[in-house]
Amino acid sequence: MADQHDGTSGPESGRRLGEIDRRNLLKLLGAGVLGAGAAGLASDSASASPSTFRTMRSSRLSAAGSSTIKIGYITPRTGALAGFSESDPFILGKIRATTQFAKGLKIGGKHYSVSIKVVDSQSTSNRASQVAQQLALSTKVDLILTSSAPETTNPVAAAAQQYHVPCLATVVPWESWYAGLGGDPLKPTKSYEYCTVFFFGLPQFAGCFLPMWDRIQKETKADKVFAGMYPNDADGNAFRDGFPPFAEAAGYKFVTGGAFTDGTTTYSSMIENFKSHNCAFFSNCPLPPTFNTFWKQAITQDYKPVLATVAKVLLFASTVKALGNLATNIATDAWWSPFAPHKSSLTGQTGQELAIEWQNSTGNIWWQSLGSSYSLFEVAVEAFNSVSTPHDHSEVASALHKVNYTGMCGPIDFAKGPAPGVGIIEPVGIQWKSGGKVFGKKFPWVPEIVDNSLNKETKITGDLVVGSY
Repeated sequence: MADQHDGTSGPESGRRLGEIDRRNLLKLLGAGVLGAGAAGLASDSASASPSTFRTMRSSRLSAAGSSTIKIGYITPRTGALAGFSESDPFILGKIRATTQFAKGLKIGGKHYSVSIKVVDSQSTSNRASQVAQQLALSTKVDLILTSSAPETTNPVAAAAQQYHVPCLATVVPWESWYAGLGGDPLKPTKSYEYCTVFFFGLPQFAGCFLPMWDRIQKETKADKVFAGMYPNDADGNAFRDGFPPFAEAAGYKFVTGGAFTDGTTTYSSMIENFKSHNCAFFSNCPLPPTFNTFWKQAITQDYKPVLATVAKVLLFASTVKALGNLATNIATDAWWSPFAPHKSSLTGQTGQELAIEWQNSTGNIWWQSLGSSYSLFEVAVEAFNSVSTPHDHSEVASALHKVNYTGMCGPIDFAKGPAPGVGIIEPVGIQWKSGGKVFGKKFPWVPEIVDNSLNKETKITGDLVVGSY
């Protein structure tokens, strides 16, 4: 195991990040992103019809006497983003076995059982919006939990806000989530009463990626030029406008690949553009199948950056397997790992114990979504335990905005985020290595922790090296 990185480049990068004028840093989320959240998914409840509000009122009256807390859980179990949810069955089994969910909660002197309805967004925004509406109006849930990229989380949050149902999201950059509700990340003062999220944003992506770039650049003396493969969608538009100012402040020149459509099959012109500008570093955030197509073409056309730091792709072993050796030493962010000293607020189980149990149960190496999915239910319990009745949507939503606790993902404080209802968790940098052992078991692909500039509590497990694809 490698020595822990002392973060020499981390504090320096951190100072640079703080010097960036926010107006220039996040011009992000123009019409493309705002439209994704606003078109047909109005965040203002005034857009709902009178009949809809009668249904909502009837739902609340009928739920008032219920002794069951209903939670809806929406994730992309199928489709292009299915890798994010592969750990769902395992985590749901763990959650349902906890005392809080197996035996119920005592709130306001009354005992409540807890039920969880799991719904597949199919990795599409339209489906996510539809099932969120169904949970709100037909299933009459008390809380909606959702995870894994704007394609799912944004329309779910917008529907929850519209129908006045408390909603908690994770694994979505907060800027994309906030803009999807109609907010301006440049002036994040508006509070969306029913919606909350915990994850991180562009400053944390930069604080994770740039220290790795600096270390490799110092070692290789490579040109400080980076390629940006950002699609025309919520994440892509956010990265294209919001990430380059961080890199440019650190001395890197940005070369854009253009606002392409996810699912494009030919990237020759984009690759030639990156090659002609000597783009030694690479950044992206497309859908996983799109990146696989691009990367295979890039390697074939001899575009091989000294370090690729990717977002939204290659986060899990199953997606790495699809690229094989072409994934060697590609780096990305990890929002949770079993190498941080965090424990469940529900049972006291450590992250390492959770990962080992997952490993023994499934035969898979640890999954980032283990921690984030687990913490969704921790936060839900924190909120429910602080209200007088779990069926009062406004009270539960208000409680979510005030949650401040430490659990599987570490400390999360929704009152101190960059925007109302936003809790920040700090990522670390990982690099995929071919073959290795974790907790005594061999795996074909291992995500080694190679940089902890933002999260010193997480142990370094491997050395950051130049890409070899």
